[in-house]
This record gives sequence, C-alpha cells and structure tokens, in this order.
Amino acid sequence: MSRLGSKPLQIPEKVKVEFNNSVLNVHGPLGVIKQPIDSRMTVKVAKDTVIVEALGATREHNMLHGLIRGLIKNAFEGVSTGFKKNLEIQGLGFKAAIEGNKIVMSLGYSHPVVFIVPEGIKVVIEKLTLLTVSGVDKGLVGEVAARIRAQKKPEPYKGTGIRYAGEHIIRKVGKAAAGSAGGGKK
Repeated sequence: MSRLGSKPLQIPEKVKVEFNNSVLNVHGPLGVIKQPIDSRMTVKVAKDTVIVEALGATREHNMLHGLIRGLIKNAFEGVSTGFKKNLEIQGLGFKAAIEGNKIVMSLGYSHPVVFIVPEGIKVVIEKLTLLTVSGVDKGLVGEVAARIRAQKKPEPYKGTGIRYAGEHIIRKVGKAAAGSAGGGKK
C-alpha cells in the first residue's frame, strides 16, 4: 500500500468534488478540472475529505495510488489558487507581444515566431520581455511554458534566449586571443 496515497485529502473551501463514471470533477472559483481515474483505483468523497483506495496490492497499484492522489491534490490547488510559470526573454531586440490568442516573438530570427496559446491558459506580457503563463492545470501550464522556452533556448556563450525566471545558465568561455595562449611564434 502506498504510504502517501492512503492519506486523506482535505477539500478546500469553495471547491466541489463529484466522482462518477471513473472521472473526478473538481469545481472551484478559478475553473473546472475533469480528472480521469484509473479503473484500478476508487475514490471516496466524504463531506470534507477525499480518500483514494487501490483495488489491488501489486507494484503498479502502489504507483498509481500515489499518482492519482497527487493529481487530485494538484486539481484542488489549481481550481482554488492556480498555477503560474514566469519566463524571461533576454537578448538585444528580443521581445514578445500578444495578438488575440497568439504570442508573436522577435527572437533574432529573420521572421517573427508565432506561438498559439491553447485554451485554458492565460499569458500576460510585462515590459515586452517578461511572460507569465498561468492556468488551473499544472501539467498544461508547465508544458506551455516549456514549449515557449523551446522556441529559443538560452545559449551558453551570451546567455540570450528564453529562460525561466531565476534560472541559472552555465556560461562558457569564448575563444582566447591568438597570442595569449602561449602557442604563438617567437
């Protein structure tokens, strides 16, 4: 039995939970999440707690037990407070703008890079170089932030590109001058 999976989850205030047909519906002030539950698990919803139970005792049951509990916990947090990731764009002339449901970015290429924002995700741009990706689904927020970052990953020599806020980029040293390495003619 999973140690963490067997702990009951407290339902936050203003959050409603329903379980039917192997789908857990979580309704909150920020939105709705429909979390599918594997057939090897069952969910019991009490007045203010949710308990996940495994229907077997194999290793797969134990792994799913903790996973399903973690997904439900993320759903509770998502519909009550939400998730967000901050991105920074660094580089001369690098910037971003929002046009409808698209992000148009100038990233040093000969063409603008257009990124379509999926439904359920909100992107806010501050000062042309700071992006905030937010939403109720933790996995979707992380995936969208990673896909935006993949448009121009930070390079190790100048550090230009898109990075997570606070991310440390290990910088490489460029080429040394021809005569200073000691390999020049006398």
